[in-house]
Amino acid sequence: MSTRDAAAESSSRGDGLPWYVAPLPERLEDLALRLAWVIAAINFAGTAFGFWYYRFQLADTPLAAWVLVPDSPVATLFIALSLTAYKLDWDADWLHALAFFGCLKLGLWTPFVQLVVNGQGALWWGMYWFLVVSHFGMAVEAFVVHRYATFSVPAVGLALAWYGGNDLVDYFLRVLDGPHHTVLRGEQVVGSGFDHSLYAHDLAAACAVALTMLAVFLALATRVAYLRRGD
Repeated sequence: MSTRDAAAESSSRGDGLPWYVAPLPERLEDLALRLAWVIAAINFAGTAFGFWYYRFQLADTPLAAWVLVPDSPVATLFIALSLTAYKLDWDADWLHALAFFGCLKLGLWTPFVQLVVNGQGALWWGMYWFLVVSHFGMAVEAFVVHRYATFSVPAVGLALAWYGGNDLVDYFLRVLDGPHHTVLRGEQVVGSGFDHSLYAHDLAAACAVALTMLAVFLALATRVAYLRRGD
């Protein structure tokens, strides 16, 4: 076996997936799927908490734009519904793709923003680290979805349209009194509210777009790996 072949073999799991689309140990994936109902319930609870957390921002947002603001609660709702569909054997690949995109993107975007853009500020330290750790857990959840999703091209296209569209109205286009991203403490200017021209805004936007691109790549790479395997 050549060095290249050996490296390729070591980079793939027993199911033929490259490590970068399935980085979790298979035993951890198996455990997560056995506990799918429990994990779904936790995410439903996280969705309820998330909408409560966004209550003040939603109060200042036009009703028609509410769906554009609480990205993390919507992502936890997607994964909760995705796991429910898996357990009930429903064919919902579009939902699985939305769950994967949402958990991967918001699970990595929020820790980046909290640690690099916002900082703790006046936020209670317990809530600050809860936000960082719980969102990172969402990213971990994303890498279980491949076990029951096919990531069909239409499903990936729908997820890209949703999260790519969110990027546009969150950071680049004024729609319904936007922008509609999560309030960034790094944009706050004492005495004058929030300044979206600050570098903090650009960092958050760049991270969001990069993670949307990453989700597209990983979903389609998973699709290709399964097709090559003959699934």
